[in-house]
Amino acid sequence: MKLLDGKTALITGAARGIGEAIALKLAGEGANVAFTDLAMDDQFRATEAALQALGVKAKGYASNAALFADTQKVVEQVVADFGRVDILVNNAGITRDSLLMRMTEEQWDMVITVNLKSVFNFTKAVQPVMLRQRVGSIINLSSVVGVSGNAGQANYSASKAGIIGFTKSVAKELGSRNIRSNAIAPGFIETEMTAVLSDDVRKSWNEKIPLRRGGTPEEVANVVLFLGSDLSSYVTGQVLHVCGGMNT
Repeated sequence: MKLLDGKTALITGAARGIGEAIALKLAGEGANVAFTDLAMDDQFRATEAALQALGVKAKGYASNAALFADTQKVVEQVVADFGRVDILVNNAGITRDSLLMRMTEEQWDMVITVNLKSVFNFTKAVQPVMLRQRVGSIINLSSVVGVSGNAGQANYSASKAGIIGFTKSVAKELGSRNIRSNAIAPGFIETEMTAVLSDDVRKSWNEKIPLRRGGTPEEVANVVLFLGSDLSSYVTGQVLHVCGGMNT
């Protein structure tokens, strides 16, 4: 018996990076997986095939998580295909880093819309499904910079801080229906986004982290697994830091 046998997970922005690691982890524990990403490219199809190879039902959907109407349609299709949604992982996100004095309105709006509005969009669309089921786990990917802030990331920090407030509010609204809502705040995680940083920058980051290294997407996925499973059945409204002690 696996931890997520019989459950269906919906994960946004999951064709690559942390989202892909989450999808593979949940599928490996028996969950059927629906995932979204912007375009059905080669990486999208490779992720879909890798999930199906684990012996679960898995399907990818091209979707812009920042668009409300698009999200409603995608969730309707997921429910038609899978019958239910037990776990929602709001993972889709982007960065457009710049000091505030140079940040454009477009950079601000894009990050807030993709990172924060997408969480509203998918939670709003999935809520009626979970209310009918009277069970569900909503997991939102925030960030340590949503807690502590970071120079050059006012837009990203604001979006990730907003996710924390949203998560706690939803936990209070839906707790009586056995629907849990939690956030994860990753720190410095080794992904394609961080791979482009210079060795000096990476060394500087590692020196600030008590565990003296960056985390892996799989280590974030392990915490998502905990929050999505019944192991965390009495955990809601919380922010779990996955940062090697960086935010203590």
